[in-house]
Amino acid sequence: MLRIQNAKSIAGTLINLDIPSEQEATIDATGLTLLPGLIDPHVHFRTPGYEHKEDWRTAAQAAISGGYTTVFDMPNTLPPTVTLELLKEKKSIIDKQLKEIGIPLRYQLFFGADKQHLNQIAKVKGQVIGIKVFMGCSTGGLVIDDDESLNAIFKIAAAENMLVAVHAEDECLMNQNKKLYVENKEYAIHSKIRNIQAAVIAVEKAIHLTRIYGTKLYILHVSSADEVELIQKAKQEGLPVYAETTPHHLFLNDSAYATLNGKAQVNPPLRASKHQYALFQAIHDGIIDTLGTDHAPHTLAEKAKAYGDCPSGMPSIEVALKLLLNAYHENKLSLNEIVSLTSKRAKEIFNLPETNDFVLVDLSKQTTIQDSQMKTKCGWSPYAGLVLTGEPVYTILNGKTYPAVT
Repeated sequence: MLRIQNAKSIAGTLINLDIPSEQEATIDATGLTLLPGLIDPHVHFRTPGYEHKEDWRTAAQAAISGGYTTVFDMPNTLPPTVTLELLKEKKSIIDKQLKEIGIPLRYQLFFGADKQHLNQIAKVKGQVIGIKVFMGCSTGGLVIDDDESLNAIFKIAAAENMLVAVHAEDECLMNQNKKLYVENKEYAIHSKIRNIQAAVIAVEKAIHLTRIYGTKLYILHVSSADEVELIQKAKQEGLPVYAETTPHHLFLNDSAYATLNGKAQVNPPLRASKHQYALFQAIHDGIIDTLGTDHAPHTLAEKAKAYGDCPSGMPSIEVALKLLLNAYHENKLSLNEIVSLTSKRAKEIFNLPETNDFVLVDLSKQTTIQDSQMKTKCGWSPYAGLVLTGEPVYTILNGKTYPAVT
């Protein structure tokens, strides 16, 4: 039995908790606050095919360090996860790597929608958390940019009662925008090529398809007030539409290009600061349901490449909770909202079983984010140098305690 003594609940009351465990141990949690183990519905752990950026051995350690006990991995690997056989192979690799490091991280996998393999979707029902649709190109070659294929995917998903998660950026408009800026090599041009209108067009289309077919829709990495407005209307209409935002869209804006250069390049891109305010307001209003870190590591050498060759994405999973707790101290989020964003709503949307996973956090401890302390294989953070208040101390996964602090 694992015993937790003198922890605080988010309401401030003292908790003593017994958790079934193979080991007899007691944690004196005096001064610590107990939160549910975090669920990250959006990670790119890069296996198979991109293990030089990340693998499940390093990623699991990063996740545990950040208070995360459950993750949903995306299919844009090499090869992409677009058949039942490739799904089985990927699970086999993941299970082997997690066993090697002794961290039984809970995970689910998204299945990649691919025009040549739509007949595979029904075959993986019950084995994946949902279907991932890239409406615009991102890392990897998966993209669904024609209406016929989109309609087919939403129709199949509705018939099989499967959730569709969309990367909502319109490929056609982005290609048109590229022609306008073909000579411009500034990283900041990324936010103009992949502008808000590209997101709006795609979100509108996805919501329309949900209206037609009744498909459960999960809109990934919402980045702007314009998307929030569309999602709010869809929810008011009673459609099964859910929304995720990311740490970087909450805590970074397009001014970051000046200091981070290629490290600031993500899809969808960073927006103006006014959209950060709109995202926080959408959390307060219940329009944003979840926080997905979109943990998408690339090496420093890759991120140092010129615009056009620099890949999009940044690591986030081991600093996300620290950012959220710091936002609590800045009166931007309540502890209840943090719990809702990082566990409660994900359990409800994705019908996840209850677990005995927890994270004990020190709400008052200050830490400085340092690249040298990152457990992710890529070894850097866009938040390096920030001094944040609040950090995870212990992560409890399946009855076992893991120190979360570096």
